[in-house]
Amino acid sequence: MNSSLLVLANLPGTAEHTAYVAAALAAPLHLPLVLLHLDVYPVMLEPELVAAAAEQTARNEAETMDGLKALARRLPGPTQVVESAGIMADAIEAAVHHHQPLLLVMGLSAEHDLLDHLLQNQVLPVLRGAHLPLLLVPKTTAKARAPRRVLLAVDGEPFTPTAAALSLAPLLAAWEADFTVAHVKADHAPLASPGNIALNNVKTSGLLPPGTVLELYEECHVSPGVGVLQAIDDTGADLLVLLARPRSFLEHRFHHSVTAQVLRHSRVPVLLVPVYAPELPGWMPSMS
Repeated sequence: MNSSLLVLANLPGTAEHTAYVAAALAAPLHLPLVLLHLDVYPVMLEPELVAAAAEQTARNEAETMDGLKALARRLPGPTQVVESAGIMADAIEAAVHHHQPLLLVMGLSAEHDLLDHLLQNQVLPVLRGAHLPLLLVPKTTAKARAPRRVLLAVDGEPFTPTAAALSLAPLLAAWEADFTVAHVKADHAPLASPGNIALNNVKTSGLLPPGTVLELYEECHVSPGVGVLQAIDDTGADLLVLLARPRSFLEHRFHHSVTAQVLRHSRVPVLLVPVYAPELPGWMPSMS
């Protein structure tokens, strides 16, 4: 099994809470954390300001690293702090190659403008480039603890998790949580029992250990995003799992996707799990 959870600790105001949530999820298997801080330097047009900006940036980065090292000492499990400079996608790729994490973890801000920017410019590149499951932790998450009830929101289409997604099974099992499959049924659904089909797709996917007891939750006559958010409340879920299909993350559609809508409003961490979609044409972004 992979050896760590890689936490992207760059979003101001969320790094500490995100790290504590990641530590709670990692605790049942005693997985260490890696807190990754990326150096981001501002682009300055005025040459006379470059030196002053660089000096201030260096001081800020030193303070940030000191803060992350202090945070690492407070966390309940083993934690390493690493720093990387350069383009985000390249830095994450290098960190993934070096640390071989089980999954990536990022914090989400509640401010919609910042969240939209984060989803478009950080979440999408991470999903496309890292080929790993991605846990997104909203700042509103009530408590850092291992999940007790996990909600898997799926459509009625078959899916095959990637190898990295299948590696999550031991961690999900270690949480000893109750699992519920949520399916939002549209008025025009052509199948008589799409919820049962969705339930069976989860059972046969290998994402959960064999024999995992699954409950079914169905919501009717609402949009998928609204239905998933309602399912979180109705089931008392403290973690949501969504499938990351490649077509869901095309740039011109992402802001209007169910995933984006749920991420903007979810009060619980959301785990995006990449799945294969072999039927898609080659120009679509790879998730495997």
